Amino acid sequence: MSTKASTIEYIEDQLTDVGVTSRKMFGEYAMYCDGKVVALVCDDTVFVKITDAGKKFVGKDYKEGAAYPGAKPSMEINEDLIDDREWLQELIRITAERLPTPKPKKKRAKK
Repeated sequence: MSTKASTIEYIEDQLTDVGVTSRKMFGEYAMYCDGKVVALVCDDTVFVKITDAGKKFVGKDYKEGAAYPGAKPSMEINEDLIDDREWLQELIRITAERLPTPKPKKKRAKK
């Protein structure tokens, strides 16, 4: 089952003030903040990348899960917390601040 477009629209709306964008990948979505992948949305569930600061912020609401089989563990965010706009924005801000800047992609050699 893939993520519904309405789910992504809602999450993007919740994260408007943080400047999050999404990109569809294989029927699911990657969420970007400051050029970094901060979360995946799979089967209408949000999986935020784990950082120490993010785990501290989430506290007792911390639940680990995998976005898809073989994926690295992430913080699985329940629907009630997705509805809390300020809370979700703060978690995404914290996560983006702590993740390393992605390395530039190498250009393909011309044939």
